[in-house]
Amino acid sequence: MFSPLMQQIIEREGLPVLSADTLDDFARGGGDMVLMAGGDWQRHAEVNDLAVILPEILKAAGGRLTGAVLERESERAVQTRFRFNRYPVLIFLRDGGYLGRIQKVLDWADYIAEINAILACAPHDPPPYEFPDGCAPAQAADRPA
Repeated sequence: MFSPLMQQIIEREGLPVLSADTLDDFARGGGDMVLMAGGDWQRHAEVNDLAVILPEILKAAGGRLTGAVLERESERAVQTRFRFNRYPVLIFLRDGGYLGRIQKVLDWADYIAEINAILACAPHDPPPYEFPDGCAPAQAADRPA
């Protein structure tokens, strides 16, 4: 379930809501796209901020980006696939291939700089998970025998 504000923006902007099963078909051959995964809007205060920012990003891109929103039920599957560890997140794809992500709300100038850098990349594998300090998995030498 989306926040009331997010639902209103989805409807007003005509943003498609995708599942883990429909994402590939939607993204394949569609050029550059940005997918918003919000997470639990009652736990993550930035969800509504990003919901307001997403249409502004699409307008600033001048038609170069297609926007979509990920359904809540598919968040874990997509999180595992694209290896992000923070909500809300914007995931950038080109013809279905991964370009990059933005995992926090930024100042407008920083969005423009980050998005331009992401769109300048060729599709590549998502980076490995980034573990918070003190939560990194044990190295083989650190494990008991």
